[in-house]
Amino acid sequence: MKPSSKLLSPDNHALVLIDFEGQMAFATKSISMNELRNNVAVICGASKIFNVPTIVTTVAEESFSGPVFPEIEEAYPMATSGYIDRTTMNTWEDEAAYKAIVGTKKQKLVFAGLWTGVCIVGPALSALEENYDVYVITDACGDVSDEAHERAVQRMIHAGVKPVTSIQYILELQRDWARQETYVAVTDLMKKYGSSYGLGIHYAHNMIKH
Repeated sequence: MKPSSKLLSPDNHALVLIDFEGQMAFATKSISMNELRNNVAVICGASKIFNVPTIVTTVAEESFSGPVFPEIEEAYPMATSGYIDRTTMNTWEDEAAYKAIVGTKKQKLVFAGLWTGVCIVGPALSALEENYDVYVITDACGDVSDEAHERAVQRMIHAGVKPVTSIQYILELQRDWARQETYVAVTDLMKKYGSSYGLGIHYAHNMIKH
């Protein structure tokens, strides 16, 4: 009856969101922007619902890359969350970001961001080298081409990174529909951003009333 220690739970990991900014998104071709934004909304919403320690970091926000996605700002407003702005492409090499990540004292780290082959590969491989258990939400990442994204994901998997998807992430945190304290928030989030799966939840909830 004991679940695997390899599963993510609300209290065993930190989420790191990297460079979800306009300038990075403009060149992203491996995933449609609508799908990417929906997936980002799902993981941001999930981390908020389950009180997961979440770090938002940007690169050259004011001078080059621009503001974060509205979906992130909605869940983690700059005014209250504070974003860590960097000059380094590898988040792990930025002192403030590094201190914030290790300061969560979570052995499991979950990464998502733009671009997969640069800003995700860097911290993922660096965290592995420091013996963290590393996960990447692959459908909440993107790159300048399908090739760039897929080779980056393969490279990380070969090194030991565990790939997950956005809906897998939120359902792994919920785990049991009898957990009523998060049930409504999770299903409401999925109705809004969960594409056909969310539409199925909307359908079921409405049909049950009849």
